[in-house]
Amino acid sequence: MIGTLINVSTVVLGGVLGIALGSKFPERFRHTVVAVLGLFTLAYGFQMFLSTRNALVVLVSLLVGVILGEWWQVENGLKNLGHWLETTLLSRPDIHGENRFVRGFLTSSLVFCVGPMAILGSIQDGLTGDYQTLAVKAILDGFAALAFASTLGVGVIFSALVLLIYQGAITLLAAQIQALVSEAMLMEMTATGGVIILAIAISSLLEIRPIRSGNFLPGLLITPLMVLLMQTLGLY
Repeated sequence: MIGTLINVSTVVLGGVLGIALGSKFPERFRHTVVAVLGLFTLAYGFQMFLSTRNALVVLVSLLVGVILGEWWQVENGLKNLGHWLETTLLSRPDIHGENRFVRGFLTSSLVFCVGPMAILGSIQDGLTGDYQTLAVKAILDGFAALAFASTLGVGVIFSALVLLIYQGAITLLAAQIQALVSEAMLMEMTATGGVIILAIAISSLLEIRPIRSGNFLPGLLITPLMVLLMQTLGLY
């Protein structure tokens, strides 16, 4: 859990610094920083997708996953959690209202949790105690939290709760996950996560068009099953 705790700490620290220093930067500066992060996230998601060995696995996983996500209303669940945190823990919502809080919480939660470093680093930390991968991720997330918080507000800090639960759970279950997830499965999960990252960049960061990217997340659970199925059928 050391790696996850480091990661959570840098997100909180970056978020606090972003809120404290955000007012010192002109609006055009903050918009440009978010644009840079959006473009980088777009490129990073595309790079992740290129790791696939069978694009059909990614496509079917996302299609089945988004059906489940819409059924389970995953994105609404994250939004409702954001609303609850704001109304319960914040006595004075910021001037921009709850939408800004929810957007910061949702965007940061997805960006910090979806990615190969979160999965690989958590497994590595749980099995061997080596948290170097998560330490590197923590630095990246800390800078991202600073930039996000300067524009999206305090919701970014509360995304650390989701990060703690998500990476902590993977770390604690690392032995079982490692026994079940093959290299091929992890590779296709990375590619599937890349498409989700692309959706986040297009919707939340670059604001090109609205996409309920949170509902894509069940696709990560479907991907290993798809790999197993296609391997059984000799198609992978």
